[in-house]
Amino acid sequence: MRIYMTGIVLLALLTTGCIREQRKVSFRDDVRPILLANCIECHSKPAGKGYVKVGLSMATYADLMRGTIYGPVIVPGDSRHSILNMLVEGRADPSTLMPHGRQPLSSEEVEVLRLWVEHGALPD
Repeated sequence: MRIYMTGIVLLALLTTGCIREQRKVSFRDDVRPILLANCIECHSKPAGKGYVKVGLSMATYADLMRGTIYGPVIVPGDSRHSILNMLVEGRADPSTLMPHGRQPLSSEEVEVLRLWVEHGALPD
């Protein structure tokens, strides 16, 4: 009986993780509100500090996908190598944690961005 219950618990944990990973994340409904609340103040044309410094606008999907003067910030399907994910997760230099000078994103917001990128960073 003990092995049977252990198997059920393990299956439940694995299934829960799979369901979480499969959550559909929409740019319009899930990602854009995070960007508007936390990023757009600095990353908007023409005078946002982040826009002036690196050329990154987050005003639209197309702007975000265009990236910076240094290149893309999103690698669709690969959140480990997407600069956006690195910066909001704190995997880069601590001085570049985004949003700069503000409260870090919640773990839920970070997860939404991660899932969106992992699922291809689609426009909607």
